[in-house]
Parts: sequence; C-alpha cells; structure tokens
Amino acid sequence: MCCTYRGVPRGKESMAKGSKTLPRRVFTSPGGVRSTPELDRLVQETIGRIADKWTMLVLEVLGEHEVLRFGQLAELVGDISQKMLTKTLRAMEKDGFVTRTVYAEVPPKVEYRLTELGYSLGEAFCGVWIWAQKHHTELLRVRSLRGK
Repeated sequence: MCCTYRGVPRGKESMAKGSKTLPRRVFTSPGGVRSTPELDRLVQETIGRIADKWTMLVLEVLGEHEVLRFGQLAELVGDISQKMLTKTLRAMEKDGFVTRTVYAEVPPKVEYRLTELGYSLGEAFCGVWIWAQKHHTELLRVRSLRGK
C-alpha cells in the first residue's frame, strides 16, 4: 500500500483492561514518516465527505466538461435526483471543490466548474477507475459467486 494507518496507543487509559477507548490510528507514509493528528483528522473528514457515489461522479463529469449548468450536469451524471445533486453540489462548493456562478438573467443562469482543488481531487481518484478497470473481471466473478 502507498499509505497505511497504524494503531497508536493514546496512553495508559487505552491499555487498561476492559477499556472501550480504541487506540488512535495514525497515517504513515511509504517512507515510514508519521503524520500529525491534525492531518489524520483532515484526511478522515475529507474521505467521509467525498467517498460517496455522487461526489465521485460529479467530479468526473465536471472534469471532462469543465463548465456545466445544473440540468446538463444532472443529465450527464445520470439517475440522480434534483435534491441529491443540489446537496452534493452545495457540499462540494462548501469544501472548495466547485465554484457556482450565478448570472443575473431571467430565468437565472447558474454554471458549475471545478476549482483547482477539485481538479486535483479528481486526479487523485483516477486511481479508483484504473483499479476497477484492472480488476473488472475478477470483481464480476466474485460478485456472481457470492450471489449464488
């Protein structure tokens, strides 16, 4: 693995018999360098916010098409409700991955585009698509066996 999390005892309280406190997990780079608790929290929060189906698909679609209106984005993402797309775009805008531009027209024209941060996140997640392509046959085989 390129990155690993390892359990690190927090102190004597986590070692106590019957304690319900779990050891803190710390990111360790391939070179063995441990991260800080702040970076660990940031990574875990970011994964929690973006590791869902819709965020990944919106990243992919905006990465391919650069600027899209809401309806175009919904059509290209496919099978997403208006409510879910709105929720996803608001979260992505709040996290700095998407910019929303509103034009003073009637009816209002709104466009969405990835920020540099959004593009870099999309690049980081390209590995998921590469992995899925590489293991496509094996994944389908295992899923079909478990379905029987």
